[in-house]
Amino acid sequence: MRTSMIERKSKETHIKAKLNVDGRGDRARIKTGIAFLDHMIELFAFHGLFDLELDVVCSDTAIDIHHTNEDIGIVLGKAFREALGDKAGIRRFGGAGAPMEATTARVLLDISGRGYFKLNIEEDKVVQLKGKEEYSFTYLEHFMESFAHALGATISVTVQNVSDDVHTNVEAVFKALGLALDQATQVDPRREGIVPSTKGIID
Repeated sequence: MRTSMIERKSKETHIKAKLNVDGRGDRARIKTGIAFLDHMIELFAFHGLFDLELDVVCSDTAIDIHHTNEDIGIVLGKAFREALGDKAGIRRFGGAGAPMEATTARVLLDISGRGYFKLNIEEDKVVQLKGKEEYSFTYLEHFMESFAHALGATISVTVQNVSDDVHTNVEAVFKALGLALDQATQVDPRREGIVPSTKGIID
């Protein structure tokens, strides 16, 4: 069982996470204080087959969601990093796409120990995005960047046929992220006990 428990406290947020990488995906309990992000992380866990409990005990969302959004990404990344340990046997690379109406999102990732994130949006109309949610591509980028650095993964996200609706775009990304991370964290029986790097370590 590859599991972890993380607790992170700062002057801005207090967040707890409990993760089982080898789960079923239908046991998520997400309470971030940001309803839209709750939904996105539930989708991520469900399609990634991760059992995840995430609780934002307190935060400064009375100001805005900036710090909480970023710190959730940090805690989630740390939870996966701890659960995967020395990463022996994992496939390491993952890639998946998810459609949402006309919009498609593609996630490519490498659990390399090097945190890096790139968001590729193929349309110029992103600045005109509208929707009831306070979430945006900017918040998505901050979340994913925090997640990538805390996990130690290179993550590339491409969104095509961008919708005017924030929900459509971001949901496709979180679904694709869950699918890609599930693929990357699976144990390859041909590599059991071997760290998937020619260096012999992933740190």
